[in-house]
Amino acid sequence: AAELVRCGIEVHIFNQRSVDGIYRMLLSLSAMIGQPSKGEALVTTLQAHISDIQATAAQLPRRPKVYFEEWYDPLISGIGWVSELIHIAGGEDCFGELAQASLAQQRIIQSTDEVVARAPDIILGSWCGRKFQPQKLAERPGWQQIPAIANQHVYEIKSADILQPGPAALTDGVHQMHHLFQQWSGMI
Repeated sequence: AAELVRCGIEVHIFNQRSVDGIYRMLLSLSAMIGQPSKGEALVTTLQAHISDIQATAAQLPRRPKVYFEEWYDPLISGIGWVSELIHIAGGEDCFGELAQASLAQQRIIQSTDEVVARAPDIILGSWCGRKFQPQKLAERPGWQQIPAIANQHVYEIKSADILQPGPAALTDGVHQMHHLFQQWSGMI
């Protein structure tokens, strides 16, 4: 990017890390391409969708503790918007304190025992560029006692649906999580 700037080429870099950041990126991009009203309409639609999910999530009789695994070696927990969407969908992120770190290296879980100790009710896996393999989790020492594994609440959410900081995370990704949380809580 710096080299392009030195060559006189305009550069804009998006680096959204939150749900609000995704909204701002959409508004900025739509303005850059001369379609600000379309961007505003899209953001309004996405916000309404999120509000609907929050309203339904507020009715859940209980909120599951959720471990989101973005990578397996080393273990990396979910980025900021993923943690926010877990909460919006009706869950509690087991590693929410790590979610604000923008770099994956800052979201490394130091020991698999930390996941065991936090006893998630649901495990969501989304391994960037790789197929999530739930059986690999069950083979980890001590993980058989985790409620999510013992009760078979381990699921994949495709990285294109949740790990891309754009509209799909705010539609497909959050919808999948919300549906799983509703099922787990007995609401559906």
